[in-house]
Amino acid sequence: MRHKKAGRQFGRDTSSRRAMLRNLTANLITHERIETTDAKAKELRRVAERLITKATRLGKIAYTAQAELSAADKARRLHAERLVAAYVPRFGVKSDGSKVDIVEKVMLDLSKRFEGRPGGYTRIIKLGNRRGDNAPMVYIEFVDAALVTDKQAPEEPAAAVTAEPTSGESASAESASAETAQATSSGETASNQ
Repeated sequence: MRHKKAGRQFGRDTSSRRAMLRNLTANLITHERIETTDAKAKELRRVAERLITKATRLGKIAYTAQAELSAADKARRLHAERLVAAYVPRFGVKSDGSKVDIVEKVMLDLSKRFEGRPGGYTRIIKLGNRRGDNAPMVYIEFVDAALVTDKQAPEEPAAAVTAEPTSGESASAESASAETAQATSSGETASNQ
């Protein structure tokens, strides 16, 4: 029996599970919203929020410039940075190819954004089930992130799909309709005679 053994195992050994959660945490911090399974998101929430809490507990020390800090405050900040860096990789890469210093983002950006918030930095939005294995899929994002837009809806209809003909096409369409009208009227006069 697994009494008092918190956390999901995901059918993996400890090092594989830890590596998966490290990478998910790094991606969440880098992109601020990721799509994953429901169980992984719920486990990721525990890990990511603990890292952010380490930075927010420092208060203003976390995002104040190094030159303005006292020696004791520098030591506290360095210790918190090392605790965060011990879990996540130092750099992440955004989808546009730019590098992000993950530890710096946690200390400077996220600690300032969530300064007065007592936990609950992430939200999980259910998306439905995955097509292949019917696994429940979710977005996990920071609570102050922008709203999710539907991926399936097209943003702009293509120019070739529009129902309105262009000026050149409308002139040819009008001349074609005029020709058919003229042919039918001449055909009617011939049949009447």
